[in-house]
Amino acid sequence: MNFTNVLVTGAAGFIGYHLAHRLLKDGCRVTGIDNLNAYYDVSLKEVRLEKLRTFQNFCFFRADLADRKAMEEVFDKTRFDVVVNLAAQAGVRYSLKNPYAYVDSNIVGFINILECCRHSRVKHLVFASSSSVYGANTRMPFSVHHNVDHPVSLYAASKKANELMAHAYSHLYELPCTGLRFFTVYGPWGRPDMALFLFTQAILEGKPIHVFNHGQMQRDFTYIDDIVEGVVRVMGNLPEPNPGWKGNDPDPGTSYVRYKIYNIGNNHPVELARFIEVIENVLGKTARKEFMDLQPGDVPATYADIDDLVKDVGFKPDTPIEEGVRRFVEWYRDFYGY
Repeated sequence: MNFTNVLVTGAAGFIGYHLAHRLLKDGCRVTGIDNLNAYYDVSLKEVRLEKLRTFQNFCFFRADLADRKAMEEVFDKTRFDVVVNLAAQAGVRYSLKNPYAYVDSNIVGFINILECCRHSRVKHLVFASSSSVYGANTRMPFSVHHNVDHPVSLYAASKKANELMAHAYSHLYELPCTGLRFFTVYGPWGRPDMALFLFTQAILEGKPIHVFNHGQMQRDFTYIDDIVEGVVRVMGNLPEPNPGWKGNDPDPGTSYVRYKIYNIGNNHPVELARFIEVIENVLGKTARKEFMDLQPGDVPATYADIDDLVKDVGFKPDTPIEEGVRRFVEWYRDFYGY
């Protein structure tokens, strides 16, 4: 599938910025939407936007996905080949503090996206899900063909709801939908609430870091460039019905309609203690560690089965954490003047 006109929601966010930048460099016309909320440092989002605005083929709307009228106006102005929905209220732990933000952005906002895509006959809706949907699952690696009916945070539940809503629209209105379960994304321009950012900042400032689950957590850390490459390949790969799908033995990862789910992960879980060691090595400083219990809503391990991604779009994320962390630290030192 060829695409030249793309809508990226959450364009001022971490993944949205990197995806929009890649598409603009590839010559696509990109429309970005973001509400620039204050969940984390707005100035970081504004600098990302400034970099995107240097491209003539970029157009930006400051709008909230939950604002139905604003969303309709964006879709009335332009006909998009592909919509990539990356806007969401992120963060597992914050969902325990402010659950309503997740309903507004991730549920109400997503139904507005679905309705706009339906009425404007978008050729392909690609949307961000999350590895968090695997919840209480312990069978590793996590496969899109596993049942994911036991979320352990509202954030995870909202992402599972997105998958269900998209499937309903694919069934009812023949809207091709592909959901992407991202696994612990990190890299330059990353979110300040994520571990790599927090650890790097604290270590450089000589402050202690909080090491949850006593360093025994495992995460399938996935470098941002690998995430973007996976998204771009999926954008051009329209989902097709699975002719072998059976209602009496339903496959959660495929469907009888044009709907598909993929994991995008590094396929190589790393223990948190090792991740911190890599950061220390790159920084040349030892962290002051405060060991803590597993936090409510967190899971002890994530590990992506990416067989379907490799089979369907021919891509396997492979950036090692040593390289990815080094690139992040270089960006961090340059951006913040360390």
